[in-house]
Amino acid sequence: MIVIETMNQLKFTRIYTLGRLVKSKAEAWDAQPKGFNNTIRWNAGHIFVTMETLIQKAVEGYEPVHPEWISLFVSGSGPNDWEGNAPSTDELLAALEEQPERIVKALEGKLSNTLQEPMSIGPLHTMVTVEAVVQFAVWHEGVHAGMINALNRLASE
Repeated sequence: MIVIETMNQLKFTRIYTLGRLVKSKAEAWDAQPKGFNNTIRWNAGHIFVTMETLIQKAVEGYEPVHPEWISLFVSGSGPNDWEGNAPSTDELLAALEEQPERIVKALEGKLSNTLQEPMSIGPLHTMVTVEAVVQFAVWHEGVHAGMINALNRLASE
């Protein structure tokens, strides 16, 4: 039952994220207000890339989609560092829309698997199962969806 709930949380979180992104005004996607490290575009790409790279680490043989985006959206990166073109709004939305079903299929029957090597996020959190990685990815997405929501609110002022 927990496995089904984890996958439902992944899908629910993505629906929420996409809802925030669809409401974003075109000009807001690349606005970087004072006090914010990144933009809506960066947060959207970061959500996608983080899910891809976490699943790659958790599931042997998983190959990330759009590996060319990783350097643009990895933690510690930002729009000011980009060389070349970032993905368009439509490209990011399409990638985020298709990702959950692809990830669910890739994880089928694997959520209870133990990781070959535990993954740690700082000193306080260590993940030992594929399901724990997915639950972290869902939490992480929620944090960035909140940032997207805040950036949207600032753009509306």
